[in-house]
Amino acid sequence: MPKLATRMGRAKPSAIMVIAEKAKRLKAEGRDIVSFSIGVPNFLPGEHVYAAAREALEKDSGQYGSNRGADALLDAFLKHIEALGLTGYGRENISTGVGAKQILYNLAEAMLDEGDEIVFPAPYWTSYLDIAEIVGAKINILPCPPEQHYKLMPAQLEEALKRKPRVFLFNNPSNPTGMVYTRDEIAALADVLVKYPDTWIITDDIYNTMVFDGVGYHNFVQLRPELRDRTVFTDSLSKTYGMPSWRVGFIAAPAEVAKAVTTLNSNHITSLPEVATAAAIAALSGPQDIPAKMCKEFAAKRDRVYDALVSIPGVVCPRPQGAFYAFPDISVAFGKKHNGVEITDDVTFCAALLEAKGVACVPGSAFGEPRSLRISYSCPDEALDKGMARIVEFFAELS
Repeated sequence: MPKLATRMGRAKPSAIMVIAEKAKRLKAEGRDIVSFSIGVPNFLPGEHVYAAAREALEKDSGQYGSNRGADALLDAFLKHIEALGLTGYGRENISTGVGAKQILYNLAEAMLDEGDEIVFPAPYWTSYLDIAEIVGAKINILPCPPEQHYKLMPAQLEEALKRKPRVFLFNNPSNPTGMVYTRDEIAALADVLVKYPDTWIITDDIYNTMVFDGVGYHNFVQLRPELRDRTVFTDSLSKTYGMPSWRVGFIAAPAEVAKAVTTLNSNHITSLPEVATAAAIAALSGPQDIPAKMCKEFAAKRDRVYDALVSIPGVVCPRPQGAFYAFPDISVAFGKKHNGVEITDDVTFCAALLEAKGVACVPGSAFGEPRSLRISYSCPDEALDKGMARIVEFFAELS
């Protein structure tokens, strides 16, 4: 039998989806399961989005779309990023994809030859590691433990950039930690980045409108405009507009990068579907009341989750200020037992929690921090409170 390509030996299923599927399976078997596993926003877009999609169906052109994205979609995204403070871009700087994940894969193909180095902080989104491994990149992970609030320090970045990596990949607000960098923190990192002109910068900032406590969203290009020529801003409809299944992502980038991504699109996806394009234009251009409302709701959910976690003796959880995740350090449980089951690490902790209490969380080792676990708190309030109460109870029963 013929063999698959060598790169498939480096490709792994998403660790998050493995946990989510297990929770779904247990629920189908009749178990009372609360899933904090998958990062789904759990709300729907406004009626204007569905109206635009229905109209697109009725007026189906029967033609292929643009490899880059329809002009109206590019223009809507340009206005969207202008509201974030990212100005001076044109259509030539924009490209689209089937969600931000596909765009990140395209960027890896466009920027990284086999053996080139990519650097990113840990905790990281699981797909960063997976994509880098598939394309054969050399990976330099910068540990950012809870003791430094899961944030990258300028000195760490400086040491990493001295190695002249091809790509620096940065995520703000953070999945999995929910941490958000302040303006001063972004400025300090940007001051380091300007000194190393041989490195591309990718900012994966799809939670940019989900920021709490008045911290605001800040980008390297805003503070050091000279970084524009090598910085790629990545965004998506999925989280902001409650549209993960519509699969629409974007970049704002130097023209040569946007062109490269567009060329890759022409060789695999061709274009976004007309229906998804129409829905995306409506989401970006229409009323923004639902995203604003959900941001406030997520902040309130954050408060309940955080209060529950810090009430547990020994658990350390830097206060998240964005997205809809908490990332507590649960290593206080290591070496203890629950109903005779020994907790040796984050994986055995999550397995015991799911078995004993029916609460599904993703082990922190999936994100490069094995002392922790990720809680996605976007579920309905009743399930959120029930799940957090079970976690508190689980810790109280450890011996």
